[in-house]
Amino acid sequence: RKIIFEKQWFYLDNAIGHIYGTTFEVTSGGNLQPKQEVEEATTETKEAGTDNRNIVDDGRSQKLTHDDIKALKDKGIKGQEIVQQLIENSTTFRDKTEFAQDKYIKKKKKKYEAVITIVKPSTRILSTMYYAREPGKINHLRYDTLAQMLTLGNIRAGNKMIVMETCAGLVLGAVMERMGGYGSIIQMYPGGGPVRAATSCFGFPKLFFDHLHEFPLSKVDSLLSGTFSTETLPSEPEDNALVEEESNGLADEKQTSLQETEEESATEAAMEINETEEQETMAINAEDVEFKENKEKENKENVREKQRKQWERRKKLIETAALLREKNADGLIVATKFHPTPLLLSLLEFVAPSRPFVVYCQYKEPLLECYTKLRERGGVINLKLSETWLRNYQVLPDRSHPKLTMSGGGGYLLSGTTVVLEKGKSDSSNLEALKVEEPSPKRCKVQDLHC
Repeated sequence: RKIIFEKQWFYLDNAIGHIYGTTFEVTSGGNLQPKQEVEEATTETKEAGTDNRNIVDDGRSQKLTHDDIKALKDKGIKGQEIVQQLIENSTTFRDKTEFAQDKYIKKKKKKYEAVITIVKPSTRILSTMYYAREPGKINHLRYDTLAQMLTLGNIRAGNKMIVMETCAGLVLGAVMERMGGYGSIIQMYPGGGPVRAATSCFGFPKLFFDHLHEFPLSKVDSLLSGTFSTETLPSEPEDNALVEEESNGLADEKQTSLQETEEESATEAAMEINETEEQETMAINAEDVEFKENKEKENKENVREKQRKQWERRKKLIETAALLREKNADGLIVATKFHPTPLLLSLLEFVAPSRPFVVYCQYKEPLLECYTKLRERGGVINLKLSETWLRNYQVLPDRSHPKLTMSGGGGYLLSGTTVVLEKGKSDSSNLEALKVEEPSPKRCKVQDLHC
């Protein structure tokens, strides 16, 4: 298919068979050709100025106009030659410093040289791309915050993880990559089905998805209360329903065909058609019968396929519910646009003791409320609310410095560890015990003073 990327369009057919990291050049017609390594001419010494203070950007330094550059492109001249001509026709290029010249060449190469490098997708690349282009789709989850989540959540091979996210599948893909196809992942999703747009970009093999389960958030309360059930779940695809649906469909089609034949006979009697017209109508009727038979077969296949998919989905739902009922998950990751408190309090029931959990939110206030509720509930230790700070640095010879623009915030993380929650003792009884125990030393001091 046609790929459009950074104002370039090309086809990936010629890239098949090459290793990741290969650099291609886009030729005429959008075809990719592996770029040949060309050594830069170092015989001619560069002329460079001492500073840029006398250079004025008035738009007159370049002799080539936009039409001239377009004409060069139409002739099929490569981007490298266009960049060379731009350098030769620039009146201020020789007066620039060496650093400014390198910057100018790099900028023009990016604009006119159609060079593409295909790299293997990874969590770092995809998270950087999503945060730079469409941060709203991933709830403004910055790549360093995602790395902190994977570390605090102790994501490793062989784990049984619960993931609740609305980040287009980016967090799920990161967890799957870290686990490497070993262990099991249960994805909780709102609405009709899970969203895995970013997960599909990782290019995982089928083995990874065999260990991926999904469960709707709407069924969590019923699963915790013990009233969970899949409505009219068949043990296997039933043929009776198929026969009924098919017979109903056939009856409807028979009625329509009878009506059509009655209308045709009425018109024939009224208009007194001749023998040739009767032969033509016979041929048309035969074609109609064949068409109806094909349509009936298609309807039967569609009904069977629909019922088979429904049965498979319900079977997977029961398997996932059985996994959750064990309540021995090795970790919990939450990164959603919803309020985290009710989600976390219900999903923590499925996590085993002494296991980590991490909650991401773009804002601090919901996590503060979540922190307070967890402290009141108990059953968790080592609660920590944190925010990572990130600043990019340009690292180049003689000009390494922090970049002028930086991210304002990467969201907040609430992390902690689960412990066994003693349900026999309520919070109120604990508070009463504290009230009774606390004043006793104070009373002694008062008595001593009176004495």
